[in-house]
Amino acid sequence: MGNCLSCFKSTTHESTDRDFENQRLINPNEGDNNYGANKEIDEENINIHQNNMSLPINEDEREAVSLLLQYLEDKDRYDFYTGGPLEALTTLSYSENINLRRSAALAFAEITEKFVRAVPKEVIEPILALLTDEKNSLDEQIKIATCAALGNLAVNDNNKKIIVSMGCLNPLVEQMLSDDVELQCNAVGCITNLATIDENKFKIAKSGALIPLIQLAKSNHTRVQRNSTGALLNMTHSVETRRELINVGAIPVLIGLLSSTDADVQYYCTTALSNIAVDEENREKMQATEPDLVPSLIKLMDSKASRVKCQAILALRNLASDREYQLSIVRFGGLSHLYNLIQSGSIPVVLASVACMRNISIHPQNEALIIKTGFLEPLIYLLNFKESEEIQCHAISALRNLAAASPKTRLMFFKLGCVAECCKIANSSPESVQSEISATFAILALDEVTKLKLLKETNILEVLIPMTFISNPEVSGNAAATLANLCSRLNVKPISEDAEYEVDNEFDYYEKVLSAWENPQDGIVGFLRRFLTSEFITFEHIALWTILQLADSEDERFITLIKENVDVINSVKKLLKQNYYITVNQNEEGRNKEDDDENKYDAALELYGLSKQILEVLDIQS
Repeated sequence: MGNCLSCFKSTTHESTDRDFENQRLINPNEGDNNYGANKEIDEENINIHQNNMSLPINEDEREAVSLLLQYLEDKDRYDFYTGGPLEALTTLSYSENINLRRSAALAFAEITEKFVRAVPKEVIEPILALLTDEKNSLDEQIKIATCAALGNLAVNDNNKKIIVSMGCLNPLVEQMLSDDVELQCNAVGCITNLATIDENKFKIAKSGALIPLIQLAKSNHTRVQRNSTGALLNMTHSVETRRELINVGAIPVLIGLLSSTDADVQYYCTTALSNIAVDEENREKMQATEPDLVPSLIKLMDSKASRVKCQAILALRNLASDREYQLSIVRFGGLSHLYNLIQSGSIPVVLASVACMRNISIHPQNEALIIKTGFLEPLIYLLNFKESEEIQCHAISALRNLAAASPKTRLMFFKLGCVAECCKIANSSPESVQSEISATFAILALDEVTKLKLLKETNILEVLIPMTFISNPEVSGNAAATLANLCSRLNVKPISEDAEYEVDNEFDYYEKVLSAWENPQDGIVGFLRRFLTSEFITFEHIALWTILQLADSEDERFITLIKENVDVINSVKKLLKQNYYITVNQNEEGRNKEDDDENKYDAALELYGLSKQILEVLDIQS
C-alpha cells in the first residue's frame, strides 16, 4: 500500500506576500521614499528672485511663479495634482528658462514625496518632459529631481502602470548609465518601485535595464548597491525575468555580493537567489556553474541580521529540492548550523531551518548524519509547536522522511516518544499536519517490527479510525492505508536487530484489530462500508485490499464477521460487476490509447481482480 502515502516531495519557497514572515516583495525605498533630491522648496529655491528678473520670463510664467510660491507656503491646503497648482507646475516645466524648469523639477520631487497617491497622466507628462527634454540634458539637478519624483509616484500601484505605459522606462535606463551617483540612485530607485508589479517586470527586462542594474550592483556606493540589488530582487518574482537574469549573468554578481558588509544588500541578494532557486532549470544551471553558492549561503547562517539569516536558510531550502544540493549542504557543514538554529527560539529562524531540514532529510544518504547530529529530539519537540502550523508540518515531514530511510530510526521513534506524540495530536492538528502524521503512520505500518509495536504499545486504531472521516482525501486515504497495513498478515516472525527493541512474537495482534471492529465511532467495518461506496477509485482499492488481507488471514473470526456483513459483501459484488463491465466493454470496443483511458482501464481491472479474489477466498458466489 505504499502508493497510498504522501509523496516525499521537496518544497520550494518564493518570498512573496503569501510566504515567509508575510513580507512583501522587497522595495528598498519603501518607508523612505526620499531619493536624496527632495529639498524643501521655498522662495529661496525658486531662482527668479530680484537678481534673476533679467532672465527670459513671460507673463504667464511670472504669474505661475507667484501662484506656486503661494501654494507652497501652505502645502497641506492645496491639491498639487489638479487645478491651479498643477497648471503652475506645468507652465514652469515647459519654460525656456532653465531656472524655472529646475524649480519645477524640485517642486515635483518634494510634492510627490509628501503626497503619494494615484495621479492622472497630466501629472506625469510634465515630469517626463523635464526628464527627456534635450534642453535639460546637461542639468543633473533636473534629472535627479525628476527621477526622484517618478520614483515617489511609483510607490502607488496605479501610477506604476501609467509611468511605464507613458514610455518612462527608456529615459530611466539612460539615467542609470550616468556617472552621477545621485542620479544613478534615483533612476534605479524608480525602476525598483516599478518592478513591484508583475505586468511591469517583463517590460523592464526588455527595456535593457537588467545589464545596467547588474553593473550598478557592483557600485562602490552603498545606496546605489541597495537600490540595484533591490530592483534585481523584485525582478526575481517572475519566472520569465528569472530566466532573463540568468542569461545576462546576474547569478555570479549576486553570489559575490553575499560577502557585502551591508545587511540590506546581503538580504536582497539572498532573497533573490532564493527566488531564482525555485525553478528546477535554474537550480541545475547553478549546480553546474556556481560552486561557491552553498558555502557562501552557509556562512550567512551565522549572520547577526535575522532576516539575512532566514533568507540564507530559505535559499538553501530551495536548492535542497535537488538531490545534489541535499548532499552538498550536508557536505559543507550545514547540519551543525541547522541544529543550532532549529532550537533558536526565533519563529522565523526556526521555520526556515525546519523547512530546510525537511528537504535535506529526503536523501537517504543524509539520514545517518542527521540522526548522529541529534535532530530527532528537537524535531519531535516541534510537533507541538502550536504557534506555527508550518513549523509543525515541516517537522513531521522531516521525521517522515527519516522514518522511510532506516528501520533503526523507525524504532527510535518509539523510544523517544515520537509515535506517542503523533497519536496524541493526530486528530486535533490542522489538516496539513494530519496529512504528514498519517503518512508517517503508514510508513511505520509497512515495517513488520514497528507494525507490531504500533498495535501493542499505542492506541493507533483509536487514532486512525476517526481520521478516515476527515474530508481531506490525503489524510483519510493515508489513515485508511495504515489500517489496511495493520490488518495485513505477517509474512515472517519479526525480529529486531537491536536487543533494546525486542519484539513480542506472541502478541495476538489480530485480537487488537478485532477489538476495533465496530468501535470507536463505527470501527473498521464502518470505514470499509464508507470506502467501498465512496466512488473514489483509490479509496475503493484500499477497502478491497483491507478486506482481502483479513479474509486471507486464516482467522475464522474475521472470515465470519465479513461474511455476515451484508453491506460489505453487497458492495464487493457491486464493484465486481461494475468493473467487469468497464473492462469487458473497453476490450470489445477497443481501448483508446489516451493515458486517462488506459489508467481507467487498469484501475477497473485491478478493482475487478480484488473483488473476485475476496469472493473466492470467502467462498461466496458472485
